[in-house]
Amino acid sequence: MLGHIGVNVPDLEVARSYYGGLLPRVGFELFIEDNQQFAFMPANGKRGTFVFFYPTNACEPYSRHTTTGLQHLAFVASTRSVVDEVHDWVTGVGGEVIHAPREFPEYPPPYYASFWLDPFGVMLEVVCHHDRD
Repeated sequence: MLGHIGVNVPDLEVARSYYGGLLPRVGFELFIEDNQQFAFMPANGKRGTFVFFYPTNACEPYSRHTTTGLQHLAFVASTRSVVDEVHDWVTGVGGEVIHAPREFPEYPPPYYASFWLDPFGVMLEVVCHHDRD
């Protein structure tokens, strides 16, 4: 299991606002925040991976196709309804949706997910591995 993952972002305040709206929807709560970083941890004392965000002086825009490193982040949802609710939030904030919520038969079932890009072009996913709403 991963203890934590660090994500560099070109604008910490944009990231703080965006991920501050997203991560509580997928079961995270704020862990730390200051001028140089912020982080979320699994909510309600659950075990799992912490996600840290740090500012970078990126000269080139991020691309999951050409930048070495992170390809995408996937968040596990307990129900399909959470996948749908996150998708609604993403579209409500003007996010670029790659795949609207649906079954992905090419992955081990059940696999109900949605994919989109964050404000910096990082692909995100929310997935439910259950047949429940």
